[in-house]
Amino acid sequence: MTNIITMMPVRLAATRLPNKPLLDINGKTLVQRVYENVEKVMHGKTDIAVAAGDQQIVDEVNKFGGTAILTDPKLPSGTDRIAAALKILDPEGKKYDIVVDFQGDNLNVDPSVCLPLIEMVQKTDCDIATCGMVIKNDEDKTNPNVVKIIMGLKDGEKQGRCLYFTRATAPYTRNPETCPNQDLYYHIGIYVFKAASLQKMVSLPRGVLEARESLEQLRALENGMSIYARIIDKIKLIDEAPADINTPEDLQNSLPFIK
Repeated sequence: MTNIITMMPVRLAATRLPNKPLLDINGKTLVQRVYENVEKVMHGKTDIAVAAGDQQIVDEVNKFGGTAILTDPKLPSGTDRIAAALKILDPEGKKYDIVVDFQGDNLNVDPSVCLPLIEMVQKTDCDIATCGMVIKNDEDKTNPNVVKIIMGLKDGEKQGRCLYFTRATAPYTRNPETCPNQDLYYHIGIYVFKAASLQKMVSLPRGVLEARESLEQLRALENGMSIYARIIDKIKLIDEAPADINTPEDLQNSLPFIK
């Protein structure tokens, strides 16, 4: 039997929206709403815990009956945070086989997208599974703020091995008349790790390509780890609302849709 935990990295230090996890969203805090969304899908399939960077978050999660683990607030990334929380929960590395990384500001992201990623780790034995979507907006294809997955998918295929992640427009299609699949893919920042692979990744030094592109998943690829991705059609629970909450505008645009 595979033992799985879904971890939500959450911290208060957000420059664009201070104290974001504790903001009131129609009667519940952001962290509670995301936790409850995850619980609806993952209850009975995985354990659930918040990897918290602050005692205030732990207190809030405890208040609504969730599980939270306090980690060092100075940790550099959500990946480091969930790895640190996992060390506290499972110090000998024997309790959990797979770790789902679901960001604590993903208010409108459907947690069910994680289920086929879990299955992909189990079936392929890859180190990390993630997901993407076909880029249909031409401006996004050349936008360096939009991260792309490079995969060698044949026409009609929905999942495969990730060869690279980049902010550039890639891959280039030299002979479009002989290439049936010319799609470019958004990378969606949801990850499912083998537990041992998560701990390996955070123990590695920052990679050359990782530093150049500012993409931490390149550290795994630079060190020979395998990442697979599934291309999905839909990620939002409510199409009209923002997927996550990063700015005051995101918050205001979400409020009308949250009951």
